[in-house]
Amino acid sequence: MKAISQDALGGPEVLKMVEVDRPEPGPTEVLVRVEAAGLNPTDWKTRANGGLLSSPPPFVLGYDVSGVVEASGIGQALYKPGDEVFGMLQYPDGHGAFAEYVTAPSRHFVRKPANLDHVQAAAIPLAALTAYQALVDVAGLKGGQRVLIHAAAGGVGHLAVQIAKARGAYVIGTASAAKHDFLRDLGVDELIDYRNEDFSEIVRDVDVVLDTICGDYGPRSLRTMRRGGTIVSLALSLFDRSVHQVAAELGLRSETMLVEPDQAGMRAIAALAEAGRLRVEVAAALPLADAAKAHELGETNRTTGKIVLTVPH
Repeated sequence: MKAISQDALGGPEVLKMVEVDRPEPGPTEVLVRVEAAGLNPTDWKTRANGGLLSSPPPFVLGYDVSGVVEASGIGQALYKPGDEVFGMLQYPDGHGAFAEYVTAPSRHFVRKPANLDHVQAAAIPLAALTAYQALVDVAGLKGGQRVLIHAAAGGVGHLAVQIAKARGAYVIGTASAAKHDFLRDLGVDELIDYRNEDFSEIVRDVDVVLDTICGDYGPRSLRTMRRGGTIVSLALSLFDRSVHQVAAELGLRSETMLVEPDQAGMRAIAALAEAGRLRVEVAAALPLADAAKAHELGETNRTTGKIVLTVPH
């Protein structure tokens, strides 16, 4: 089968189309014919420096999958050949979505909603699960609470906005002014232009902060929060550990997290999408052969929403 692989760490130019053996599903696994694969910042960061992977190149990256079940391993009873599914491969060492086929435990997938095409579905899993696990599982976001979402127009951010609104929260988002209309359309209640305004001087009484940026955003976010609030950081390697101590002194809870496959979370996300309460913004859809171009586009950090690779068969 065809796949996008790399023999060394480096820029987008290290990505190459190669022929590799098609995987075989093990016990309780499914073999999925990949129709589309979503990109995430972890993909280009791992391509460049190895990220959290435990082994060096060569490897095939990609975690987001939308496709069709082709075959099953022994004991797999959830899906039949021909079923359309989408989901996320194990993070960080279960990568491999930038290929014609992948195998993974069946419970890493759920059925694709009929109102989503494969490109839309492939853009959802990792980013939406990140947002869902941070806001719902870690922070326990409730209706009526105030949530501050940084980079609200980004891949995780724009899905987090919709998950928070679906739970009845008041949403404050940071984004450049050019993206404010897009975010208003998603339901953001209050917008901060981070280029011209200091959110830490404006926002107050926040119950939950979703920090997708880190750097000084963590310490500054603490100033916006009410006692008993929770800040969740996603960029683990960049997170200032001193924020934990300062948060504790202020009566706040500070957590870092990595996303993981979660069938219950994916079912909740699929239900929101099926009900029209969660839509994904696809910034670009490029063929698998243009993976390097997709990485270059992602690394500009200027896209709204997600980038997707389509896989011809």
